[in-house]
Amino acid sequence: MMMNTSTDQRRKYLRESVLSATPARLLTMLYDRLLLDLARAEQAQAAENWQAASAQLLHAQEIIAELSSSLKKDAWDGAENLFGLYTYVSNALMAANMHRDIKATRECIALLEPLREAWHEASASLPAQNSWDPARSAGSLGVA
Repeated sequence: MMMNTSTDQRRKYLRESVLSATPARLLTMLYDRLLLDLARAEQAQAAENWQAASAQLLHAQEIIAELSSSLKKDAWDGAENLFGLYTYVSNALMAANMHRDIKATRECIALLEPLREAWHEASASLPAQNSWDPARSAGSLGVA
C-alpha cells in the first residue's frame, strides 16, 4: 500500500526539524505542541467530544512527562519549583480527563502559557547556532 506523498514529505520534514533543532528550539516546540493539545482538548470538552478530549489530554500528559524527565534540577535555582508545577499540571490533566473537567484544562492552559512565552523569549535571546553540538549546548536551559 502506497502512502500519500504529501503526508510522507510532511513526516520527513517534521522528523528533520526535530533532529536538527537545538535544545532550546526543541523545548519551545514541546511547549507549542503542549498548548495546542490543551486548546484542542478544551474545544473537544466544550463540544462534549470526550474521546477527542481524552486523546489530546493524554498527549499533553506525555509532553509534561518528557519535560519533567528532562529537567535538570541542579542546573538552576528554579528547577525544583518548575518540577513541582509539572507534577501539579500532570495531576490536573489526569483529573481533567477522568472527570471531564474543562475548568482543570483551562487552569493548565493559564499556568503553562506564560511559561511557553518565557521559553520562547529565552530561546530568542540565545546566540544562533548553526548546528547542534551536545558538548556545547546540552542543558543550556536546564533541560536536555
